[in-house]
Amino acid sequence: MERILIIGANGQIGSELVTALAQQHGAANVIAADIGTDNIYGAARYVRVDVLDKDAVARLIADDDITQVYQLAALLSATGEKAPLKAWTLNMDGLLNILEIARERGEAGKPLKVFWPSSIAAFGPNTPSVSTPQYTIMDPTSIYGISKLAGERLCEYYHAKYGVDVRSIRYPGIISYKSPPGGGTTDYAIAIFHAALRGDTYECFLGPETTLPMIYMPDAIRATIELMDAPAEQVVIRSSYNVAGVSFNPRELAAAIQKKLPAFRIAYQPDSRQQIADSWPKSLDDSRAATDWGWKARVKVDEMVEDMLANVDVGMSKAA
Repeated sequence: MERILIIGANGQIGSELVTALAQQHGAANVIAADIGTDNIYGAARYVRVDVLDKDAVARLIADDDITQVYQLAALLSATGEKAPLKAWTLNMDGLLNILEIARERGEAGKPLKVFWPSSIAAFGPNTPSVSTPQYTIMDPTSIYGISKLAGERLCEYYHAKYGVDVRSIRYPGIISYKSPPGGGTTDYAIAIFHAALRGDTYECFLGPETTLPMIYMPDAIRATIELMDAPAEQVVIRSSYNVAGVSFNPRELAAAIQKKLPAFRIAYQPDSRQQIADSWPKSLDDSRAATDWGWKARVKVDEMVEDMLANVDVGMSKAA
């Protein structure tokens, strides 16, 4: 029986991963954890813990006999640029704490499987931008991307040196209707739906032709769980796997929305996030994930748009 801890459970991925894992393993076997006092997504069990407090996390893992940890706590790209030292500390020390706990438990005969999310932000301006390969030049320009690249190397190191069963995905931009935009460069692809449903013209912080790889949340959650469920011998890459969903730009997404809401309008006011986006890939080659553990995206753009427009909470959209 798996006993699962999700750190950063109140974030975009964590909020939906908690539900999916509870359905798979039973709510009693899934603990949601974050630094806030409130469990804003209603997990069956919620614990307040700071991933930077290694001793507190280690006690929680030991007391509940945890077998899997999803370390999702992080500052994202645009938010991280406003507080780079804080982003580095959280993103790096948080991961190191979990890897060290996994090492210690492994040496004690209590193995701990770890999931940690990387990102397309780990790539950079000299990375091939179309069908970006699994192994390529990686020269990130944001503190978020730098921390993700360093984290990938740490994951591979802890696996090779200590046998830690750590697994990772380089997420594209993630789109979801269940949580508001959270400070990422790809968050226009969430905020645009909120504006459309309010009847507002959306002012996009990226230019119209800024093509980026994206993934709809159901595919992102499925990829995460499929990777964690895969037999260890099939998980060949221990840095992080490319995983692709769909690629589009703001103009194409607006056109897809206008098929459903013809009156919708978009304007473009690129800001500092444009420079970050320009350094990222336009599309990803995820053939290694397909070969190693059978990954395949399912959700296309028109299906995603229809689902988003049907489910975005218009009340929540007032703050988006």
